[in-house]
Amino acid sequence: SESSMFVARHRFILKTCGTTTPLQCLKPLMLLVEQYAGFDEVEDVFYSRKNFKRPDLQMSPHQAFEQEVALLDTFFKDGAAYCLGTVNHDCWYLYTLNPLEGENNKQPYQEPDQTLEILMSDLDLEVMSIFTREESSSAAEATQKSGIEKLIPNMKIDDFLFEPCGYSMNGISKNGCYMTIHITPEPDFSYVSFESNVPQASYKDVISRVLETFHPGKFVLTVFANKTSPAAEFPRELEKTPAFGDWLRHDIQYCRFKNYDLTYAFYSKFPS
Repeated sequence: SESSMFVARHRFILKTCGTTTPLQCLKPLMLLVEQYAGFDEVEDVFYSRKNFKRPDLQMSPHQAFEQEVALLDTFFKDGAAYCLGTVNHDCWYLYTLNPLEGENNKQPYQEPDQTLEILMSDLDLEVMSIFTREESSSAAEATQKSGIEKLIPNMKIDDFLFEPCGYSMNGISKNGCYMTIHITPEPDFSYVSFESNVPQASYKDVISRVLETFHPGKFVLTVFANKTSPAAEFPRELEKTPAFGDWLRHDIQYCRFKNYDLTYAFYSKFPS
């Protein structure tokens, strides 16, 4: 479907696209977690998205980030909202927990953890045509023709090709790492999201493979990593990487939270 959910011992991850309403599921989902998992306190929350091209087409409360923040604040007393990037062009919104210093003396969860996200737009038309029923007869064919199965090898893939166009996939490796991709191929608003928590000291090769697979005109890149993650030093490497091939970096920002560090960067292709 156009939504993906990954459940692990210490977390769940919900990712959607289109005009879905993910925040509307928070209340029943948290009740289920409390009832069946026995957790009565949330350690970390990350809600994020890129700015919408047509926010007026979204359903409440997703027509404005301020509406989303107001709803999230009813669930979390230490919530904090951020906007990274240029608010008049491409930007990325984040809501997370940010308690006052000394307010919570619990030790942060120390198992290595990281997330790489690449949000791409202005995609290559020939590549996007693969994710239509005119060019591919099945999701497996689209996965093979596009080279998606080569982005992170040895993933067990569950993919779906929509009618008449559109694509999503979830991949899981034997060690529990995931990869998920959602694709809107229509020329006027083409969009691809890629996300994975595969642990690597450097994501340069993964990022390059993703870019060469989809050929975006521009993309937003985010990396979350805690201090014990192999990716903890990758922001320093990213700062020394002003370009990925034809894609030039225009913006880079950093945030340090209680348990995680965040790096945000925006790239677009060199002028032709």
